[in-house]
Amino acid sequence: MGFDWSYTLGLLANKDFWHATLTVIELSVAAWILGIVFGLFLALGQRSKIWAVSKACGVYIWFFRSLPLLVLLVFIYNVPQMWQASSVILSSPFISGLIALTLSEAAYIAEIHRGGLSAVPNGQVEAGKALGIKYLGIQRLIVIPQAIRVALPALGNEYITIVKLTSLVSVISLAEILLVGQRLYTQNFLVMETLLGVAFYYVLIVTVFDWLIKSFERKIDVSRRKPGLLENNESIPAESVAVAMRKHLDVEHKGAFALQAKNIHKAYGDHEVLKGIDLDVGWGEVVSIIGPSGSGKTTFIRTLNGLESLDQGEVNLLGEPFLKDHTLTPDSAEYKQRIVHIGMVFQSFNLFPHKTVLENVMLAPLYHGLGDKLASKLTALAMLDKVGMKAHANKYPHQLSGGQQQRVAIARALAMEPSVVLFDEPTSALDPELVNEVLKVMEQLAQEGLTMVIVTHEMSFAFKVSNKVVFMENGHVVVSGTPQALLSMNHERLDAFMHRHDD
Repeated sequence: MGFDWSYTLGLLANKDFWHATLTVIELSVAAWILGIVFGLFLALGQRSKIWAVSKACGVYIWFFRSLPLLVLLVFIYNVPQMWQASSVILSSPFISGLIALTLSEAAYIAEIHRGGLSAVPNGQVEAGKALGIKYLGIQRLIVIPQAIRVALPALGNEYITIVKLTSLVSVISLAEILLVGQRLYTQNFLVMETLLGVAFYYVLIVTVFDWLIKSFERKIDVSRRKPGLLENNESIPAESVAVAMRKHLDVEHKGAFALQAKNIHKAYGDHEVLKGIDLDVGWGEVVSIIGPSGSGKTTFIRTLNGLESLDQGEVNLLGEPFLKDHTLTPDSAEYKQRIVHIGMVFQSFNLFPHKTVLENVMLAPLYHGLGDKLASKLTALAMLDKVGMKAHANKYPHQLSGGQQQRVAIARALAMEPSVVLFDEPTSALDPELVNEVLKVMEQLAQEGLTMVIVTHEMSFAFKVSNKVVFMENGHVVVSGTPQALLSMNHERLDAFMHRHDD
């Protein structure tokens, strides 16, 4: 008995098959989208610091990954036998199939999301915290967009899996592609010919949606975009305030000191990193913190804005309490109200890679409602102009050199018009030839009277621009004072350190 090709080709125009194909597309797309959303909540919940939430999400993922979909389908479809009120919804094979697919696939997709979320560097979260963005804002604006980009290939592959799994819904009599094929070959006994037609429709769906998903991947892949420069005609409206008029930071002085740290202690396990640090930073002062690696400089500066918790001591900002051991923490109302007044520039830049330079600088002012979109754009362009990066406003971070990225990071911190800006070794990740371009910007800011606390290994810069230099070692402030006082001081340990770092 030969293969009936005319019958198989005729199936390509079969209306029942095309209706079933539409049903499969509706079911698979709905289950995929709902699974992505529900799976994202599960993945975030699994990473929660709340034990009960994390455990509950973990148990859900374990259970539904272990449960065969066929069992789940039959169970949900038969729930009305035990709970008659549910028959209004679950009597529909489509709805029952959608619920079962969503519950099952959400568990698998949650693991995909978990991989995507884990791939986002912690520095991105810290940059959001330093800008005063709350947890939900950090997830929505910074983490999730990047995690979705990472996870998209795997999510696309999971959609293909869902399309094939829809064939199981035939057990609850949903008229999908396989069930239509089964009905045909039980009538004409042309099993192979009919299954070839079934295969065609599944392959068609997978091929079309695979192309759509990959096209979307290419569209959101910023690494494929060409560098963009800000054109003259792309500037601000003529009736708006000139950018040059917004370049100056006008910070209101409150309190005797801009920033105070009192008796700061910090330990990691049995290792005590900070052993009682005191620091007063006056308005308009530049304080440079120097010392050998491992002395606690970076840990100290991170305690000043809550990126590291305090074991003991307190930090006052603008003359008011900001952080205090276990009393005032980053969860306190005082902290959330005042964090916007303290900027942070990181060693590794921590720019948001999915946003342009201009969007990076505008993000925090827009989030905090410091102005409408035009006002935020004006401020962002002004700050970029201040650091010499206005022409690069439409580029993405990966299209910039390290020195350019750090200057953008400075502009991002300045856009919030902070009272104090912290710099954590801002040049240590740069090639030597790029260091000077960042130091020149910082020197200009110092001359303008910006209050700054700088952790640095650039000795000549520190002693040139600082009002006060603090030398730390082994978690202690060994000596501090004006640059002139320290240079004239006969201090054996400081002299040995300076000699090793002599430019």
